[in-house]
Amino acid sequence: MQDVILILLIPFAGSVLGALTVFFVKGSFSPGAEALLSGFSAGVMVAASVFSLLIPAIESSSAYGFFAAIPALIGLFIGFLLLLLTDLVTDRLFQKGESEAGQKRVFLLTLAVTVHNLPEGMAVGVALAGVLAGNSGMTLAAVFALAVGVGIQNIPEGSIISLPLAAGGMKKPKAFWAGVLSGAVEPIGAAFTLLAAGLVVPVLPYLLGFAAGAMLSVVVTELVPATAERRGMGTMAFAAGFSVMTFLDVALG
Repeated sequence: MQDVILILLIPFAGSVLGALTVFFVKGSFSPGAEALLSGFSAGVMVAASVFSLLIPAIESSSAYGFFAAIPALIGLFIGFLLLLLTDLVTDRLFQKGESEAGQKRVFLLTLAVTVHNLPEGMAVGVALAGVLAGNSGMTLAAVFALAVGVGIQNIPEGSIISLPLAAGGMKKPKAFWAGVLSGAVEPIGAAFTLLAAGLVVPVLPYLLGFAAGAMLSVVVTELVPATAERRGMGTMAFAAGFSVMTFLDVALG
């Protein structure tokens, strides 16, 4: 039980660490630093999506033979579509709120990152549910690696909330708690998914694919564009992040 609680809290810890940067960094990250963080996070997320979610999803559907990948791919596309819809909704909210007071902009910014964090927490919960049910082809160590990967990716996300808010005049403690709040949804989503394991396990391949699609959508729409100004630096950071997560998955899985 202690191991499960630890795994559920690791992604949230990444958000807390990212939010803590508000006390040590003045202003926002430079374009070079942002490219490094975004590229590294993108590499981690891609490796986690493939090795910790998609491959186990396909393995758990091995009874379908030639069509074993279909459930995972259906879930993958649903994950992409849902996150794209979420982006459209939050973009519209931002457009409506641009002329509003600072408090509303704070709420909208926190909401956007929080919505993106929910599928990541659910991904950890789905993987844990599969392990506890004994039919996902995953180990507890592999889920730990997934949680670490999500936690690493959450570090820059926590800072993306806190640093701009502090630079805009918000007191640092309040900006810190805004970053923390954005990550609090992850252990909640993971725990809720785990509690609903009876419903999750029968459709596990679809849900693992969905989680992978949601995470990859964040990579494509949020992280990769952030590396545009420093493509060489971002590309090497991506390779480093992918390598780190691959090593963790193999070493712990």
